[in-house]
Amino acid sequence: MTKANNHSRKVSDPLITFDQENRVFHLHNQYISYLLAIDEGGIMSHLYFGRAVRHYHGQRQSPRLDRGFSGNLPGTTDRTYSLDSLLREYSGQGDGDFRTPALIVRQADGSRSVFLTYQSYQIIAGKPRLKGLPAAYVKDDEEAQTLIITLVDQLTSLEVALTYTIYRDRKVIARSVKIKNAGQTTVHLEKAASLQIDFHNRTLDVISLPGAHVNERHEQREKVGFGSKVFSSSRGTTSHQMNSFIALCEPKTDEFHGEVYGFNFVYSGNHKESVERDQFKQTRLTVGINDDQFDWQLGPDESFQTPEVLLAYSDHGLNDLSQTYHHLLRERVSRGKNQFRQRPIVINNWEATFFDFNELKLKKIVDEAKNVGIEMFVLDDGWFGHRDNDDSSLGDWRVFKKKFPHGLKKFSDYVHQQGMKMGIWFEPEMISYDSDLYRQHPDYMLRVPDREPTPSRDQYVLDMGRQAVRDNLFNQMKQVLKDADIDYVKWDMNRHITDVYSSVLPPQQQGETLHRYVLGLYELLERLTSEFPDILWEGCSGGGGRIDAGMMYYMPQSWTSDNTDAIARLTIQYGTSLAYPISSMTAHVSESPNQQTGRATPLQTRADVAMSGVFGYELDLTKMSAAEKAAIAKQVATYKAIRPIIQFGDFIRLINPSQGNRCAWLFVTADKSEAVVFSFQVLSSAQPAFNVLKLAGLNGNWDYQNIATGKVIGGDELMNTGFYETIDKFDFSSHMYHFKAVSD
Repeated sequence: MTKANNHSRKVSDPLITFDQENRVFHLHNQYISYLLAIDEGGIMSHLYFGRAVRHYHGQRQSPRLDRGFSGNLPGTTDRTYSLDSLLREYSGQGDGDFRTPALIVRQADGSRSVFLTYQSYQIIAGKPRLKGLPAAYVKDDEEAQTLIITLVDQLTSLEVALTYTIYRDRKVIARSVKIKNAGQTTVHLEKAASLQIDFHNRTLDVISLPGAHVNERHEQREKVGFGSKVFSSSRGTTSHQMNSFIALCEPKTDEFHGEVYGFNFVYSGNHKESVERDQFKQTRLTVGINDDQFDWQLGPDESFQTPEVLLAYSDHGLNDLSQTYHHLLRERVSRGKNQFRQRPIVINNWEATFFDFNELKLKKIVDEAKNVGIEMFVLDDGWFGHRDNDDSSLGDWRVFKKKFPHGLKKFSDYVHQQGMKMGIWFEPEMISYDSDLYRQHPDYMLRVPDREPTPSRDQYVLDMGRQAVRDNLFNQMKQVLKDADIDYVKWDMNRHITDVYSSVLPPQQQGETLHRYVLGLYELLERLTSEFPDILWEGCSGGGGRIDAGMMYYMPQSWTSDNTDAIARLTIQYGTSLAYPISSMTAHVSESPNQQTGRATPLQTRADVAMSGVFGYELDLTKMSAAEKAAIAKQVATYKAIRPIIQFGDFIRLINPSQGNRCAWLFVTADKSEAVVFSFQVLSSAQPAFNVLKLAGLNGNWDYQNIATGKVIGGDELMNTGFYETIDKFDFSSHMYHFKAVSD
């Protein structure tokens, strides 16, 4: 008797089933299964998330045991069933579960107690959009199915709809929560997590991406111990200090082996990821908007929608998890005409000129850029208002006549006449005291009454939750973008948010200010990107302070870090790639010694690191030698040849720069016919080791030719035996290897 293949499901096969008798929901595709059940007392319990199973037979029902100091269901005498030990799908404060709750509700009577029980379920084709929020999407309803489970607090009629979407061909489940006040009195949401997931007794590591300005997203891995560990931002944005991606994995998991669970929050404001190991060695993870400074008033018949979390699973290590995210974010989060377009090679004038420029100086840079084959000129800070330094003019988005006496359109026309595209920098969310906008509308600024606001970089923050503010910005930006025929916008945010108070909200709703800020930002981005669909939009927040899946919904790429030092960028780009695709990461060659670190690195190394992303330059070409310009022209030509592989191929990490003196990564086409490898050495040694580089992701049955040497090597050899690398007797060296499959 031949058994059916577990992985041969038809397109029309259901992805979600409900076992009526055992009251178990099973979300499944050929890769993963997610099991949850309606347990005793109407409690939603979590059963399993991991590698796909054909059919669940009930063996993971939570065991019963009388536990001291763990309370039981109200109105029962059964001491063996406790919410304090049950693996659950979503918990509320005050229900007898003493672990970290997903939901905290301040009721009209002042209590903070909610008890959620099962009410109903619905299975629908496709994936519904989240109103006003970025989220993963489908292009066809056959791509996914969605389960909506509604829980209710019987006393107050508060309804909590848990939404789960499973994709047919991805190792992904998207989760979010919608909370509706179906009662008669106003309540306050003091915490509303988008996800809770509980794991049974197992040893786990947690991976996070902490950092700082000019030092973002370093991979941090630590054992999950007893108690709670919180990863968060309360800075109003995703932040440089802690990214909104987190992963749980087995201790033995590495880049190519082992189980790992990823959680990527589709949101661009305050976030909180809490990991707790309880007294019974179970682990709970909650992900959502940071409850610090959050208090949402919910009146009768009003609803609150949480942002989405993208869960991904792999049993083949971190690289496989990352590729799942890379494809999902690139293909079903990012949108627009530039989603799959090859991104142009840019030159940005910031590190070349800072504020000290005029039209003539910029034209000389444009001319040199054209000569080496660069495709776009980006005009950075200082083109507007009367801005000769960073203490004025934010909010006044009109051309600085002293620098552009003939208008910005004349300069933009010049750039276009050279066969290049024209880009421009904005910082729309900020305002300067010294600006016409502040003089006319001081109330547009976030500011606590009767307190002096906190400056940062001599700038302050606009109240993006206000429609009038967004309308003002939209109209100003529309005029510039339309008149100057702009092809690209770099959207910056060079400080975090303080003075959290909106002049248009009543006192009891001030806890809504930061989330309304993010919703307002999304609304403005939606308007602008819809009005100008041909523009390539790039996100930035002092570099990498707001790199998240939410921004990718509107902007397909972001400035990865203000740190352009090639060696520093190794760990920054390596860590960022855990959660975000290479097509979303811009990287530039800057001058040496580097302006952030003072380090001097070879031009080729700077280029090889920058070519490992969306490539560009940030230096003054007019001050470079003929030999340097010739080298840059060669780099530009090289990148144009490999650009499709870099920006849209599969990215594989080979050697972690934080674990030694070397770093290596690889890009390979989907059909495995072509690969580009970059290898880096940080410091030279008087007695160097002989280093073997092994590749991955190739077809072991094919032969590949090294384009530089002409030598043919088997794919299995490149992956298994590897090859010795050249010994470099200088610091900060790099090598690029380009392989193409050859026919017999």
